[in-house]
Amino acid sequence: MRVKLVMLVNRLTERAAVDSLLASARGGMGSALVLRGEPGIGKTALLEYAIESASGFRIARAGGVESEMELAFAALHQLCVPALDRLERLPGPQRDALCVAFGLRAGEAPDRFLVGLAVLSLLSEVAGEQPLLCVVDDAQWLDRSSAQALAFVARRLLAERVAVIFAVREPGGEFTGLREQLVQGLDDTDARALLGSFLRVPLDEQVRERILAEMRGNPLALVELPRGLTPQDLAGGFGVLSAPALPDRIEQTFLRRYEALPPAAKQLSLVAAVESGGDPVLVWRAAGRLGIRPDAAAAAEAGGLLLIGARVVFRHPLVRSAVYRAASPQERRTVHRALAEATDPQADPDRRAWHRAEAAPGPDEEVAAELERSAGRARARGGVAAAAAFLERAAALTLDPARRADRALAAAEAKLQVAAFDAALGLLATAEVAPLDERQRARADLLRGQIAFVFRRGMEAPLLLLKAAREFEPLDVGVARLTYLEALSTAVFAGRLAVGGGAREVAEVARWAPASPQPADGPDLLLDGLALLITEGYAIGTPVLKRALQAFRSEHISNVEAMPWAWLTFHAALILWDCESWRLLSARQVSLARDAGALVVLSGALNALSLSLVWTGDFAAAAALIAEREEIVEAAGSQFRLHPFAALQLAAWQGDEAKTRALIEGNLTTAVSRGAGLALASIDYVTAVLHNGLGRYEEALAAAQQGSEHPQELLSTLILPELIEAAVRSGQAARATEALDRLAETTRAAGTDWALGIEARSRALLGSNQAAEDLYREAIERLGRTGLRIELARARLLYGEWLRSQRRRGEARDQLRAAYEVFVSAGARAFAERARIELRATGERAPKRIAQTRDVLTAREAHIARLAGQGASNPEIAAQLYISPATVAYHLRKVFAALGISSRGQLAGALPAEPD
Repeated sequence: MRVKLVMLVNRLTERAAVDSLLASARGGMGSALVLRGEPGIGKTALLEYAIESASGFRIARAGGVESEMELAFAALHQLCVPALDRLERLPGPQRDALCVAFGLRAGEAPDRFLVGLAVLSLLSEVAGEQPLLCVVDDAQWLDRSSAQALAFVARRLLAERVAVIFAVREPGGEFTGLREQLVQGLDDTDARALLGSFLRVPLDEQVRERILAEMRGNPLALVELPRGLTPQDLAGGFGVLSAPALPDRIEQTFLRRYEALPPAAKQLSLVAAVESGGDPVLVWRAAGRLGIRPDAAAAAEAGGLLLIGARVVFRHPLVRSAVYRAASPQERRTVHRALAEATDPQADPDRRAWHRAEAAPGPDEEVAAELERSAGRARARGGVAAAAAFLERAAALTLDPARRADRALAAAEAKLQVAAFDAALGLLATAEVAPLDERQRARADLLRGQIAFVFRRGMEAPLLLLKAAREFEPLDVGVARLTYLEALSTAVFAGRLAVGGGAREVAEVARWAPASPQPADGPDLLLDGLALLITEGYAIGTPVLKRALQAFRSEHISNVEAMPWAWLTFHAALILWDCESWRLLSARQVSLARDAGALVVLSGALNALSLSLVWTGDFAAAAALIAEREEIVEAAGSQFRLHPFAALQLAAWQGDEAKTRALIEGNLTTAVSRGAGLALASIDYVTAVLHNGLGRYEEALAAAQQGSEHPQELLSTLILPELIEAAVRSGQAARATEALDRLAETTRAAGTDWALGIEARSRALLGSNQAAEDLYREAIERLGRTGLRIELARARLLYGEWLRSQRRRGEARDQLRAAYEVFVSAGARAFAERARIELRATGERAPKRIAQTRDVLTAREAHIARLAGQGASNPEIAAQLYISPATVAYHLRKVFAALGISSRGQLAGALPAEPD
């Protein structure tokens, strides 16, 4: 049964890829490799080659099995079992997440990415003692929870002595973007040699050529197919090669050997095929219930199909699928029933429930209820994909129409959570076959709106969600209000791209939503505040919205309550010119999302926190968080790629025209196709900032004018100061005055130093003589209290320009020099150049080159260095950045070398000081 030795004919390219992976891991640099190819092409043999070549490595193995793809974390547990004795070495949140995921203890359902980080840390612990090779065969059949966790690990490997190899049949899926080696058929010479080595009779040359052409260099086909043919077939028969697909032909060769077995050996083989864990005890226990005697194993082994020893091992994965598919439905049900009876209901209730479901000949409420309980357990472990599968099967086994609809809706909701949108729509259709009661109809419409938001974001979703909210009103006021808030959130997101359900239309309906029967909490106040502000104006809506932000800032609000509305609270803080709430809420959300492993929320929160750092002038820290966010998106998968608000802002404030344009061009089409009007507003804003910095005022005015024309996009207020400056510098005072009136409506209602400072700065541009000077001084005083160094520097720049125009050169130099120093230290090159030119006009020379702080460090290295300089340990930094401690140590070694230091204690003096 050692097919691997003969299948590795030549394979120099593939072996070189494996050898390179192992050599890299031995040297301390971990990575992953995906071997992709059709069944029988030699992927499993290459995995065996990797294992044999991994001298000095510890080996961990796992494999996907088609019949048990829905058991949460099954494959991951299989891979990690040998290392579970190291669980106590993991940071607490990671240890707890993995224990809950594996059912070792009860606890709050962990986020799948926190589970992935825990696995990364666990494997890193193992690799600290000995290099580790993880091989995963038939990865296309992994349960989704395991696949996502392993893909996360594979993308985060760097300075760990870990090599991971996946074998898959088709491209795509969770492993997209990983290094891939395509495994193709043997060339003609090697294929002939391999075929000849297994032929025991003379072969007609014409038939030989036909076989070689049909097999396309597939090693398993060349080895196995001739074994299933008679001498007469090989002498001249052509009909045996008429099967339509090569994998089917290979399966047929195994099937012929299977059919030749005695009945008991055939049934034992089917038991082994259905029991995916390879547990001989469970196989024999089920076999005993079927009356299969132990001597049946000898016949199965003699047939060259499987071996039952310490583990149950098939000759090739195709043997398992051939055996399972060859069985009749009744034979499969019989074996599933025996395995269900043999499975301990206390130790493994979910596997037992799954086998019982597969054994059910028709609707069975008892089994459906058991599956529903399994779904609850899977969800509690963080296995939402498994919960969806259990519920889907439960719905199929349910006869009562109302209960069937309930289970189908629950399954659809779970499918939506794991981004299986087509499956969610299918289950929604299943639920709607039966007449739905009012609550079921509301749930179905809510689901349809949520799925619409995923596909087209804000375009169609607001109206669908409004419909659902109205339906929930007589049933559950709390759910109705949350659904109204969700509708308003999607409408704000859609902005100018909303179809029939813009922010104003949604707010008009939502403001009349029934009051909550409970004391108003953060989401309640957020709904009321936004609806009032949009429909009645800033003066009416601002007080309620301020109370909403205060509620979200409270320590009493739970993570569950806050996370769904994180981005909307950031948005509200901008509307209210509340930089303190912006910083506090974004920093807290980053912390909460990191602790929970909620990478989707973390991505958005990092975006928000980065923006606050840009405005405070800490461009280096902002760049580090932006880089962290990009790495998280890469690790989590492209489906979590959000619009790069912070990266765009940073590039524009840096005056980097090429990068800003590249980011705009790379995201504009996606923003339009997804109905993200908010992203278009962001693009207008950064374009105006960029051109104001470069002194291209007419271009800045065009962008700002476009952004301000969509009042339904509440961020249009943020662009008004850019419009005012560009209009004044372009000689269009009337436009500037109109924009100032709109700006004042928002700033007076907000009443913050940020708001009133920006208003004073903008009003000064239109003022004259003493009024302008008083306004500039007010702007500098107010903005100086906010910590928004860039906005303060802009006020000083404008004041300096005004003073120079009044021929007060000495005073102008003081303001311009202060502005220039801030712009230079931050890296705002375009605005710094404006200040430099103005300084030169006053008679003072300033160096043209803008000092760059620590260009020798990458954004990630600078971030790690800063955290280490603040006293964080390697494990603490690793947990925060979703990497391993070994990777942290690797980056710190590079930091020390780049900065010419030798210890963590020297970091504080070697890094630039943070802005006050």
